Amino acid sequence: MSTVQPGQHYTVDKYTKEMSLDFRHRLMAMGMIPGSTFQVIRKAPLGDPIEIEVKGFLLSLRKKELSLLNISPRKL
Repeated sequence: MSTVQPGQHYTVDKYTKEMSLDFRHRLMAMGMIPGSTFQVIRKAPLGDPIEIEVKGFLLSLRKKELSLLNISPRKL
């Protein structure tokens, strides 16, 4: 997920098949469900982890974890 940029908004399109059920449930509990949007706040200096804002709270995800989501840039 090197294509995500700080300040940009993205929409969660769907989960990938490689995602474990446990991780899927954790994301759903935090509001990262298909159709939800999030904003990239910042990336760590080496690019991992990535801090995002979803549903009013901050969440840090590793690039590997973020790659388990099919996302698209949010159209304004």
